[in-house]
Amino acid sequence: QVQLVESGGGLVQAGGSLRLACVASGSIFRINRMGWYRQAPGKERELVATITSGGSTNYGDSVKGRFTISRDNAKNTVYLQMNSLKPEDTAVYYCNAHISPYYSSSGDYWGQGTQVTVSS
Repeated sequence: QVQLVESGGGLVQAGGSLRLACVASGSIFRINRMGWYRQAPGKERELVATITSGGSTNYGDSVKGRFTISRDNAKNTVYLQMNSLKPEDTAVYYCNAHISPYYSSSGDYWGQGTQVTVSS
C-alpha cells in the first residue's frame, strides 16, 4: 500500500514564500516521476511542476521563475519552494508520483491535498 502525505500549506501574504513537502511511504520499489498539481475553485487541475528520478524538471508557465521543485530520493520526498507568491496562486496543491510498488503494478498516486492561500 502506497501513501502520499503533503505538508507545508497555509496562509501567506502576496510576495511571500512557502515550502511544500510530500512524503511517499509504503511498499515502494521505485519512484519515477514526482510532481505538484493545483486546483483553484471553479478551475481544472493544472500542472505546477514535475521532476524525474534523475532530476529533470518541468514547470507550468505561470510559475516559471518563481517556484522550484526538488526531491530527496533517499527520503522519498518531493519539495516545492514557492517564492513571490501571488493571489492567483491560491489553490489546493496536490502531490503526484508515478510509483512502482513491490507487489502490484506501477501507477499514479495522489496525496490528499494541502491548501495554499495568498492574500493581497
